[in-house]
Amino acid sequence: MADFYQAGSVATLHRLDPGNLHALEEEIEAHARRHPIALVLPCLFSEFSRPAIRHIIEELRHVRYIDTVVVSLGRTSPSDLPVARRAFARLPQRVSFVWNDGPALQALYARLREHGLPVEQDGKGRSCWIAYGYVLADGRCEVIACHDCDITTYSRELVARLCYPVVNPHLGFDFAKGYYARVGYGLNGRVTRLFVTPLVRALQRVAGDVPFLSFLDGFRYILSGEFAMRSDLARINRLPSTWGLEIGALAEVFRNRGARRVCQTELCANYDHKHQVASADPETGLLRMCVDVAGALLRAVAAEGVVLSDSLLRTLSLTYARRAEDAVDCYAADAAINSLAFDRHAEEQLTALFGRGLAMAAERHLADPTGSALIPSWERVASAIPGFLDQLRDAVHEDSLAAAAA
Repeated sequence: MADFYQAGSVATLHRLDPGNLHALEEEIEAHARRHPIALVLPCLFSEFSRPAIRHIIEELRHVRYIDTVVVSLGRTSPSDLPVARRAFARLPQRVSFVWNDGPALQALYARLREHGLPVEQDGKGRSCWIAYGYVLADGRCEVIACHDCDITTYSRELVARLCYPVVNPHLGFDFAKGYYARVGYGLNGRVTRLFVTPLVRALQRVAGDVPFLSFLDGFRYILSGEFAMRSDLARINRLPSTWGLEIGALAEVFRNRGARRVCQTELCANYDHKHQVASADPETGLLRMCVDVAGALLRAVAAEGVVLSDSLLRTLSLTYARRAEDAVDCYAADAAINSLAFDRHAEEQLTALFGRGLAMAAERHLADPTGSALIPSWERVASAIPGFLDQLRDAVHEDSLAAAAA
């Protein structure tokens, strides 16, 4: 049985009874009649060659409380679209495809650029953001849930436990973030375990009492890609388009709602997905991820009024290295008592790689503290370009019809 301990400022909803899925789904169905749910699935076409997405679709066939599924397709050609359509045709829910490379949608991206609102970088951040816009334009759903399409351990329990805290109006949450164990032959979740959590704690040490850092440290899995929110929050949040999406999203939620309207919810017994390569190339794999994540974190902390000077960032690198060493010791003991494989040398090599990534992110922050521009909120877009959400809804349908006719 899971523990029920509450730590920090973020409410933690534990998975104490794995056998209550049926009761949970019945309750969600009752709430969803008044507060309809949209499920956003950011998806690269390459996922359709892997078994994970087929299993996800099979599980979603049995979920009756989701009103609309929005598949936000990236790196997808016209000839690829029929494959995606056939795969999702089995679902009983309304399914809409946001084709990010479609001509009508590309024209809208160009229009945003003309108005000084560029949304240039293709990636999960943009795919989620444009899907949220479509849900807002559609106007049917009050709750938006989102999860990745590469989850190999997926079950419909995951989406139920993700949606429940937000769709239940009696709980008072506007945002829920998923968490879970990451255990296979050994311990997974390398970037969270060995980089993000030690880095947040190192920042707390060198920067002092910063409420946002305490908020972050309350999350058990800061980089989880599963979250649900009220649609009005999706309207006002800005998002990074890089690997810093999860950190940036939490920064916006903290800014717009604070900790009291936020929870984390345990989604499943164990979780696994496609793993990134531990490459030393700063443009790919785990190093690229940690540079983007650290950049988003430094920007968010600076926005809270913390002066990130050159000397502070140098101290931060040393403090992170110490915290990362301590983390390796803790995980070595945790693996040992659970008879899990643990390669201390590989773990310490990763912390060195992540330390390099932190140094790169710090250097970039000093050169340009604003970093990559955040994707503008839908509230700002609607103000700058009246009627844009209606145009987005029409563009999604236009691209859908054009692809069907091709």
